[in-house]
Amino acid sequence: MTDTKHRLTLQVVVPEAALRGDGVELRPLVDGRDILAVAFTDGPGEDPKYLLPPGGPLIAGAEPHEVRLAEASCVEACCGALYVTLRRDGDDVVWSDWRNPDRDGVDLPEFRFDAGEYRAEVERAVADRGWEWPARTVARLLEQSLVEHAEWLAQWECELDMVEALVWEPDRIGLFLFHPSRSVTRGRDPWLQFRLELDVSEDDPAAQAARFAAELAADDPRMIAEVCGGSAQFARELGYRWPQRP
Repeated sequence: MTDTKHRLTLQVVVPEAALRGDGVELRPLVDGRDILAVAFTDGPGEDPKYLLPPGGPLIAGAEPHEVRLAEASCVEACCGALYVTLRRDGDDVVWSDWRNPDRDGVDLPEFRFDAGEYRAEVERAVADRGWEWPARTVARLLEQSLVEHAEWLAQWECELDMVEALVWEPDRIGLFLFHPSRSVTRGRDPWLQFRLELDVSEDDPAAQAARFAAELAADDPRMIAEVCGGSAQFARELGYRWPQRP
């Protein structure tokens, strides 16, 4: 074990000239060194949505836990991913036990960070929304509202899947719903996934998110959304038209 303390910087990267398939990624820098560039080049860092929610997975406690920092551009099952185990050790936070399911080993050492500095950096990154574009902010706020008020969609026998803002579609968000609910998808009962596209303007993001939430609570979103998941048989059983694929 070494007593050397390292410094962590969490850098959010948004592509400037985004192509279809590009995404926002979180790049952890250790002493200014991009560790993903060193140890994993088969895909991007994870979206900050998953790594930087309040109280999220980068918070270290006495009980070690594993965090995925990057995934292959195809899928993890094909070309791997990069995992690290986090734990609190006295006045330190330790990143160790690096793992890539597609490789025998990962060429990264154990890193120790001062716990106070580490937590301050995580909290800074969580609070920093300066990198978001309006649609991304609207998507985050709308998803937050729908999670906090699940009953708004439950009245339509729907459950939220996710709200996404794609970097190559900067003026639009996509809302994905399960009908009748996510839990049904694990059984034999029919289910469908719906997608609803919402146009976003330069107006106040909070006001737009509130307006979208009110509209979803007032009218059945399935009436204007398109079926995008499930099966043709399930659509027939639930009384919906299955989309014709080109």
